[in-house]
Amino acid sequence: MRRFWHSAGPVLTIVAAILLGWYVLAVILNMPWTLDRMERAGESLSFTERVADTWAQDKPRLPAPHQILVELYDTVIDKKITSKRSLVYHSWVTLVPTVAGFALGSLLGILLAVGIVHDRTMDMSVMPWVIASQAVPIVAIAPMIIVVLNAVGISGLLPKAIIAMYLSFFPVVVGMVKGFRTPDRMELDQMRTWSANKWQTFWSLRWPSSVRFLFPSMKIAISASLVGTIVAELPTGAVAGLGARLLGGSYYGQTIQIWSALVMASLLAALLVMAVGMAERITMKAMGMAR
Repeated sequence: MRRFWHSAGPVLTIVAAILLGWYVLAVILNMPWTLDRMERAGESLSFTERVADTWAQDKPRLPAPHQILVELYDTVIDKKITSKRSLVYHSWVTLVPTVAGFALGSLLGILLAVGIVHDRTMDMSVMPWVIASQAVPIVAIAPMIIVVLNAVGISGLLPKAIIAMYLSFFPVVVGMVKGFRTPDRMELDQMRTWSANKWQTFWSLRWPSSVRFLFPSMKIAISASLVGTIVAELPTGAVAGLGARLLGGSYYGQTIQIWSALVMASLLAALLVMAVGMAERITMKAMGMAR
């Protein structure tokens, strides 16, 4: 028990503090509506009843944690996964372009990193543009991409995947450039003494050295890809997907729906990062580099 508390105690303490602060903030933000309703109805409630009312409103400014949990139960467990009200269904709609964009972004990032490391002209010309691309807010560029692609008859999954790719390729580029440049001069000189050409050096030295940088970069990329997909769902007027749930909740003031979709998106991101971490452990073990 002592060992468990030593490892989990700090995390549980932080979680408890967050929940306590959340409930207190819910009371502060939702209390004006309770007081206004009391005044209009001519009711008189005790302080305890007022607090309880702030945690039970249908459209609160800030839902209490238990309200979000109830909504998650109703939309994840109590609904069939094929139902349009199921968050599992909406998560699947968001997941497909997320994974597609992540795969495209990872491939593009690796290819750009290979070119940047092996060609000085690319290093001097492409890398600054790669960095500058991330200075453009995705909420500004996403509608432009969607409009342009719709104009040429491309809609559906591909526009969302491209926007997800736009966010996910950057961490892979940066991580892989760092990984490809990990071998020092002595190791590169050793490859030359073995008469290894550029690509033999790449596959035998640079690529194995970069694997430790690849998966941490991909963990960031998969999360960024999910954000890109959700953002891409907003300007399309999508009727399915976590972005559509957020948009629908904002239209009708359904704050509990908004927060439950946000929590579901967080859980989906955690599962995706765990999947990349599992692939990392399998790959490292296969390469004899397990930690």
